Amino acid sequence: MSSRSFVFNAKQIKKILPHSYPFLLIDGVTYINIEENEIIGVKNVTVNEPFFQGHFPDVPIMPGVLILEALAQTGGILVHQKGYDKKIAVLLNVSEAKFRKPVIPGDVLHLHAKGIHISGTGGKIMARAMIGDVLAAEANITFALVDKDKL
Repeated sequence: MSSRSFVFNAKQIKKILPHSYPFLLIDGVTYINIEENEIIGVKNVTVNEPFFQGHFPDVPIMPGVLILEALAQTGGILVHQKGYDKKIAVLLNVSEAKFRKPVIPGDVLHLHAKGIHISGTGGKIMARAMIGDVLAAEANITFALVDKDKL
């Protein structure tokens, strides 16, 4: 997938999210619909990811918590685009998380987030990580919005 097919590329995402290597887990955004509270991000999983050095080096599997973080970051971009650009989404709760398929080097995760509730104080998203048409992980993620200058 070329960078031209992204709504936001990695360089633009770095300007939106307060993360940097190795914790910026989104390579691009391919779809966003502000009115419907929907976004799709992309994570290209490569064998060079730093977590594969220690997370089963002989049988590399992406840690589930990092899949959840990638989903949360995707939701954070949606929140930013809804006009809360002076705030940071801080994780409050993850519920109903399920891991359905191991994520391995070479996989491309499509990170779907749907805002259930988003306001000036926080919100909740339903999130799914897909590999092609196969569900890899899903969760409901609740967050608080905090003023950047108060952190």
